[in-house]
Amino acid sequence: MKQRVLFLCTGNSARSQMAEGLLRHLAGDRYAVYSAGTHPVGLNRGAVMAMQELSLDISAQQSKHMDAFADQAFDYVITVCDQAKESCPHWPHTGYLVHWSFEDPAAVLEPDEERRTAFRTVRDQIKTRIEEFFSIGR
Repeated sequence: MKQRVLFLCTGNSARSQMAEGLLRHLAGDRYAVYSAGTHPVGLNRGAVMAMQELSLDISAQQSKHMDAFADQAFDYVITVCDQAKESCPHWPHTGYLVHWSFEDPAAVLEPDEERRTAFRTVRDQIKTRIEEFFSIGR
């Protein structure tokens, strides 16, 4: 049986979406992966583009509210932004509640190259953290 992982951030638009796509790609055979937000705002185009650079397509992923998962059991609930950590309710059916702090690449509004760099940087930081935490070979 696959272990269940939920990534949480505020908007469920970038960091948690990239984390969902990365873990699913790297170890989807071992983990059932989901993402949600405390205040979902829709999938960010910058996250989709950053993932496409790794030949990963997350464009079909949907932004979801964390309440959709409130009564579900997870082996790991991982917050990927400080605000989500502060807003995160107690998850009674969770093995581990973990916090990883990543800057919000969506907060970089312009110029375009700086915005793309911000998404790439956070994407790569998330990938490294996932590989280390879940002991996934590189």
